[in-house]
Amino acid sequence: MNTLKLNETPVRTARNFNINNIKLENIKVPEQISEFENITITGDTYKTNIEQNANKIDLVYGLSKDFINQVNTKSNQKFKLTIDSKKNSQTQMEFNFDEENNTLVENIEIIAKENTRSTIILKYLSEEEVKAFHNGIIRVNAKENANIDIILINLMNTISNNFIAIQNTLENNSKVNYYIIDFGGKNSVTNYYSNLIGENSQNTLNTIYLGKENQLFDLNYIAEARGKKSNINIEVQGALKDNAKKHFKGTIDFKKGCKKATGNENENCMLLSDTAKSIALPMLLCSEEDVEGNHSSSAGKIGEKELFYIMSRGFEQKEAMKLMVRAKFNKILDNIKNQELKDEILQEIDKRMD
Repeated sequence: MNTLKLNETPVRTARNFNINNIKLENIKVPEQISEFENITITGDTYKTNIEQNANKIDLVYGLSKDFINQVNTKSNQKFKLTIDSKKNSQTQMEFNFDEENNTLVENIEIIAKENTRSTIILKYLSEEEVKAFHNGIIRVNAKENANIDIILINLMNTISNNFIAIQNTLENNSKVNYYIIDFGGKNSVTNYYSNLIGENSQNTLNTIYLGKENQLFDLNYIAEARGKKSNINIEVQGALKDNAKKHFKGTIDFKKGCKKATGNENENCMLLSDTAKSIALPMLLCSEEDVEGNHSSSAGKIGEKELFYIMSRGFEQKEAMKLMVRAKFNKILDNIKNQELKDEILQEIDKRMD
């Protein structure tokens, strides 16, 4: 029996928390990687230089050495996106898994030059009966005064496996905003790391997750503040039904030299069944004075009074629960300016809540 040990926390906690890493049994990691050709690229591509030659990867954290090595040696897609437009541009890359394109091992490098503005949308979809495998690495380097939004949408089915590692470097006055929509995968494991080296650099991470059946989500978010007056804000809203499980590990680390830096993290999980399970570990680490950090985490069932109130207005229980979940998620979705994309996500929420 093969056991994958992935996504270790930067600081070890007591073993009884059962959250220091994730151990997965019987996951087939493909040895031979065939071609993956079902990719669609749209948007203002003339404002973003897209090359198929991303550089070799060296991650601070990542999911594991084996997963990093697979991307370095066996990638079947490599993209280097260089943003050079001072007017806001939008580029969308859509990866569709089907019977002939069921394994994606990709290396995506995004370089936002000084004073540039851009939105990058990365979307992952899979046909219902396809058992797909995804191992991806995304690296973002935001130069001085760059402002970039990254919308990452995982709409894979619930029999596939989704593994992704993200690493960001933020220079002076740069802003990197993430919106992660995490709905797909039998196992969906994410490692997110940001290095805020620049003064006044700002990193916002907004995530929504929605689990059903026997899905497992393991989210390991790490941010290190090094620049003076740097800021990290992590907001996570989720919902779990059936036998779905979620592990959230959020670490904000104030490093020496980051005076007047701020960091906030909040994670909230709505439990829509008695068998859904949520574990959370928010952490603040500090080796600098004159900083401000806050963290919170909560999990609980939908309030009976709120549910009764909505049902008294003529809604059935399932529809009332949908409305309450959407209300929570809208706190994050309202920040997505692309209305068509937002509508697609809302439709997916309704579909997966049925």
